[in-house]
Amino acid sequence: MPRKVTYTVGQAGGPTREISVNVHDLDVDPWGVDAKLRVVGTEVPRLDAAVKASGRAKYTYDMNRPGMAYSRLLRCFHAHAVVTSVDTSAAAKMPGVLGVTTLLDVGGRITFAGKGVVAVCAETEEQLDDALHAIEVAYDVRPGAVTTDDGRAEGAERVDERRDNAVVGRRGRQERGDPDAALAAAAAQVSATFRTQVQTHSALETHGCVVEPTGDGEYTVWASTQGTGSFRGTMARALGIGADKVRVITEHMGGGFGAKLGGVDEWDRAAAFFARDLGRPVKAMLDRRAEHLVAGNRPDSIQEMTLAANAEGEITALVGTTHGTAGNGGGGAGAANTRIYRIPNLRMTQTTVSTFAGRARAFRAPGHPQGIFALDGSVDALAEKMQIDPLAFRLKNDPHPLRQVQWRVGAERIEWERLRREYPGDGTVKRGVGCAAAIWFQRGRGNYVVNLQVARDGSVIVSNAVQDIGTGTRTVLAMLVAEELGLTPERITVRIGDTNFPAGPGSGGSTTAPSIGPAAREAGYHARLALAALLAESWECEPDKIDWSGTTFSGPGGKNSTFDEACKLIGPEGLAVSGQRRPNYKQGFSGETAGCQFAEVEVDTETGVIRVLRIVAVHDAGRIVDPLTARSQVVGGVIQGVSYALHEDRRMDRNLGDMVNPTLDTYRILGIADCPKIDCLLTSIDSGFNNAGMMGLGEPVTVPTAGAVANAVSHALGVRMTELPITPARVLAALGGAR
Repeated sequence: MPRKVTYTVGQAGGPTREISVNVHDLDVDPWGVDAKLRVVGTEVPRLDAAVKASGRAKYTYDMNRPGMAYSRLLRCFHAHAVVTSVDTSAAAKMPGVLGVTTLLDVGGRITFAGKGVVAVCAETEEQLDDALHAIEVAYDVRPGAVTTDDGRAEGAERVDERRDNAVVGRRGRQERGDPDAALAAAAAQVSATFRTQVQTHSALETHGCVVEPTGDGEYTVWASTQGTGSFRGTMARALGIGADKVRVITEHMGGGFGAKLGGVDEWDRAAAFFARDLGRPVKAMLDRRAEHLVAGNRPDSIQEMTLAANAEGEITALVGTTHGTAGNGGGGAGAANTRIYRIPNLRMTQTTVSTFAGRARAFRAPGHPQGIFALDGSVDALAEKMQIDPLAFRLKNDPHPLRQVQWRVGAERIEWERLRREYPGDGTVKRGVGCAAAIWFQRGRGNYVVNLQVARDGSVIVSNAVQDIGTGTRTVLAMLVAEELGLTPERITVRIGDTNFPAGPGSGGSTTAPSIGPAAREAGYHARLALAALLAESWECEPDKIDWSGTTFSGPGGKNSTFDEACKLIGPEGLAVSGQRRPNYKQGFSGETAGCQFAEVEVDTETGVIRVLRIVAVHDAGRIVDPLTARSQVVGGVIQGVSYALHEDRRMDRNLGDMVNPTLDTYRILGIADCPKIDCLLTSIDSGFNNAGMMGLGEPVTVPTAGAVANAVSHALGVRMTELPITPARVLAALGGAR
């Protein structure tokens, strides 16, 4: 039977509240604010740091199996075309060619540059290149819009011939209150159009897999995927076999940011079919150009915003429209520009515009960096018009109790009052400071199971199929188990990223840690109970007479035992237990994670060049299990956010429809010399939604960065920056307009 537990959640020394929750009878009592923990909350280096730093870590790209062949697709680089002829005869006869498969027959329609037309398999990559060059394909090339503006223009060619390019989705309209009346009664209002660019994921490791038949109709697949389970299921369906016949392994992975959350893609299917037909391993990895074109992106946005406030400085209304393209897909181009602040009267219409370009995929906090850039830019502009300090304006309109603390903490760290007073300064090099807010809302989900084995020598093995995509999942699981068993994390062996283990969550949506962590904690708890039962039998007492100090068992008559001493009672077969992720408690401290960032920038008004000097990032993610890996997440998110603010931009030839900067030397990403100083301030709280009080962190840390940088640049220049990326040319153009 569930038991009721009452405890305090929130931030130690900050906002808290007492809640009562029903805890599953197999679960451990949740930690509250006053929990005294030995391991959780301490800084533990990643358990896989040595293998990664030494180069011993094996990624999918590194997998080279005996007898392995190679597969790749011949791609069409027209945005809109119809295939008129395909001739693969010469390629099929070339040395080393093992298979040629036509993916798109005559009459097949292409709606984005990079679409695969023919798949080829060969003994070597050099023979594969030769064969691909020998294939002759002819096209009837047709006009096709590749930008949002062109896609929604009157008379634009339709991507989907059954409907218009511009479509308001089922969640594309929001309205509450009476925004027209609020605008009419407002003491002040501002209107602006904000534009953000298409951003590609640009993970270090491209998409791809190695498929190896292992006999009896079974396959082992090494895949660069954020979801071993989803990849396994879709691969099995592609091959027409049961999921139990497919094993997916993702031991290490070179990033994904959301683009690798789905199942198999056409290049994966081609590799699988070649492997099946040839009875040998086949490897298919995307090159960098294909990765940019077909493996996902963050949609752009055109956000027309009007924000109003009353004479007391309270926001009263937001009215706007948003357009953006998710490529040749049918949705997913909205902007999260209505959250954070108290907005009683609202009307927002969001439209996805189909274009002849590669389809968008989930990208670290979908819709939020775009939306917060426009929302916080509008908030800054309105505060400036009303001659109110932008931070004071936010404090008045932000209802979140923890972010109220975070705004003040961040402002103190960056010295907001002094810098706002002293900047932009004299001379041609101006400085400015700005801020923006973060939001996310993942408490974890699912009923995932973590297996745990303890041997007589005290060794502990934890296993689950969840992937570690670079965020430190291995270390977090080890720390939670170590906390329950009185050990150090280094003593815990964590085996993950293999579908031979219990199913785990996909690594995305900031759900991973709060979805699998509570199950690991429960597994450690069950192992401790099992050891206590063995001691009770040895000491001839009831199990409930065994106490646990956090490192030592004790019993009647002054008996005591360490973990290792208790393990000697385990039989030769070992001790095996499991823990399960239970449903979230129905109440907690807050249903969202809070955060904010402050940026300090320097702008050369003669060249337009911007240097981000410093970012102060203040974030919570429920209880922070490992501050070291958490700060790493924040630093990575900030770097990605600065890169988005200043550099990254998928540039398309509007006539030919191909990407003109599809390599890492032409698609500009923030380099090490451009990285600012990053102050990471973690406001750890107990969220109250699971036994460990955890929530997600990966996505909210990149949400406010571009908005904070843009507001800092606007402060430095005295003119509002409304378009990303903020290039030197745009700075100079804005200054010209100001003059």
